[in-house]
Amino acid sequence: MRIIDAHNHPDWHRHDLTKFLANMAQYNIDKTWLLSWEAPITEYDPNYNTVSLVADNGYPIPFSRCLAYKQAAPEKFVLCYGPDPRRPDAIDQLEAAMEVHGVQVYGELKLRMMYDDLDALRLYRFCGEKKLPVTVHIDYEFDSGRKYPRPNWWYGGGIDPFERAVRACPDTIFIGHAPGFWAHISGDDQYNKVPYPTGKVESGGKVSQMFRDYPNLMADLSAGSALTALSRDPEFAKEFLIEFQDRLLYGRDYFDNRLQDFLNGLGLPEDVMAKIYCDNALRLVPE
Repeated sequence: MRIIDAHNHPDWHRHDLTKFLANMAQYNIDKTWLLSWEAPITEYDPNYNTVSLVADNGYPIPFSRCLAYKQAAPEKFVLCYGPDPRRPDAIDQLEAAMEVHGVQVYGELKLRMMYDDLDALRLYRFCGEKKLPVTVHIDYEFDSGRKYPRPNWWYGGGIDPFERAVRACPDTIFIGHAPGFWAHISGDDQYNKVPYPTGKVESGGKVSQMFRDYPNLMADLSAGSALTALSRDPEFAKEFLIEFQDRLLYGRDYFDNRLQDFLNGLGLPEDVMAKIYCDNALRLVPE
């Protein structure tokens, strides 16, 4: 079975191109979506400097590094780019990157802004016209115990602005990601109290409701956020993955194999596994 990692980054967690390709081979990953993260230096935790090489305007994951990997191993990577929607030239830059370099995904959007910002909506609609899926990162406010450089690191404003954006742009495919999205797998009230809720999943989760309400919503299973959400209740996870088999993308945002191990141990039908590991990603970004 082919495997596509729909969420990862260049020079991430001390993996250069050589280590990255070796890691993909180790875990039988055929292709990886390489996402940028072009946040202003005032909008990301400086602790990220220990896991990412900061370059090009101070961005934690500049598009230039995604492009360098793609040019070095074009058959192994899908090129992604997420310019800040607040930039006056954001759409022009994205369109140029599509035409010149073959960008196929917008993302990662991980900024301290409400995701239904009017400039963001305009960019999402452009992505819808161009058939680019949009990958977003959501984090709620949690006190870091520090005053500077920020007391917390929130992104997106929570699930409600994101839902408004999904509703306002029905022709755009959105891919939900990160703790502030996956905490809503459960209908409990933990989502804004702890970054990674635990315990049995309660009915009424916002993620399931949004999947049922919005055919343009998908999600990737990357990072600890999705794995924590699924593994807190494996019985629920299996039902969830089967019900939403057409909406979910395998992804890592890291370089371990914990998610594959978890998914492979659930006893999912072969066709469901194929969709999650590969087919859904190919539907969004055909080869």
